Amino acid sequence: MLNSEDIAAIEARLAELKLEHRDLDDVIQRLTETPVQDQLQMQRLKKRKLLVKDQISLLERQLTPDIPA
Repeated sequence: MLNSEDIAAIEARLAELKLEHRDLDDVIQRLTETPVQDQLQMQRLKKRKLLVKDQISLLERQLTPDIPA
């Protein structure tokens, strides 16, 4: 069971990750609009974005109480 401090810490981290995810999305979008794209940089950004999304999902699952079967 999570206490209120744990929940607050998870929610704060979630907010940070969601902001980073949005920022990465913006950067990727801008890079796709440029005529010359650095494919390696694009791959790294997309991989980082997926990692951030996975971290967000993990934290959100921690905040969701288990429902007994």
